[in-house]
Amino acid sequence: MKQLSEFVKDRRKEVNLTQEEFAERTGVALTVVRKIEQGKTNLNMDKVNLVLQMFGHELVPFNSKELNK
Repeated sequence: MKQLSEFVKDRRKEVNLTQEEFAERTGVALTVVRKIEQGKTNLNMDKVNLVLQMFGHELVPFNSKELNK
């Protein structure tokens, strides 16, 4: 499975946007885009979802125990 950092970076490049342009279009700070693409783990989920919405995706919390049923 592709990591969030790779997914965002690859998709951003597919639409030919710089990090700065991408941040502006998604409505988040440039530092948010950089942190996501660097694979940082301490991220605000709302900000991550703003970025993912550009590609029709969303992160949602889940209970891993429910996946094992």
